[in-house]
Amino acid sequence: MPRREGMERKDLLKANVKIFKIQGAALEKYAKKSVKVIVVGNPANTNCLTASKSAPSIPKENFSCLTRLDHNRAKAQIALKLGVTADDVKNVIIWGNHSSTQYPDVNHAKVTLQGKEVGVYEAIKDDNWLKGEFITTVQQRGADVIKARKLSSAMSAAKAIADHVRNIWFGTPEGEFVSMGVISDGNSYGIPDDLLYSFPVTIKNKTWKFVEGLPINDFSREKMDLTAKELAEEKETAFEFLSSA
Repeated sequence: MPRREGMERKDLLKANVKIFKIQGAALEKYAKKSVKVIVVGNPANTNCLTASKSAPSIPKENFSCLTRLDHNRAKAQIALKLGVTADDVKNVIIWGNHSSTQYPDVNHAKVTLQGKEVGVYEAIKDDNWLKGEFITTVQQRGADVIKARKLSSAMSAAKAIADHVRNIWFGTPEGEFVSMGVISDGNSYGIPDDLLYSFPVTIKNKTWKFVEGLPINDFSREKMDLTAKELAEEKETAFEFLSSA
């Protein structure tokens, strides 16, 4: 069920828990155990977790939700600021929830300028913009699209789904990682287990892995924890609905 203007995420959660419980149960009953499930409908992370919980015999790693649209938007904002194409920007990260608490992080991102690869912070030389307007623009983009066209994003979402599926199928290029909402179990970034959280991942042989060992500064830590807290609250609400659904 899509989100309309003026709708609270909680209303959306209630309507969608039922839907994704049924979808999960159908997958459990009829799908191959090797099935890959990609959830786009919002609230995507929690809908994905609901579907996964309703299909316990399918590996949790086979469920992912789309944060590639946010990832693409972050790349585009950096590219626009520097007058390059989005293809020249790589390794941006979307941490957490596909909501306005998501954290678009470019501390580890690179951009190709005049044939040379440089860090985004070094290239832009405007920390205030990167820690302020850049983040809020990416966080609020979905709402801005709804405001402008009275419907949620369509073509850019379709493009992001194609990117997401293509990476699952063909893997990620050497030296590049992408953002994907996946089960948080066993991550090394202090995010609680059993959340469907967006992380930087690499993919090989149709299997994703967390990108390990990225240094996290205090600014990032706070933002990453904030979105984890929202996801834990959403999960709690969803599971209350789930038990009564």
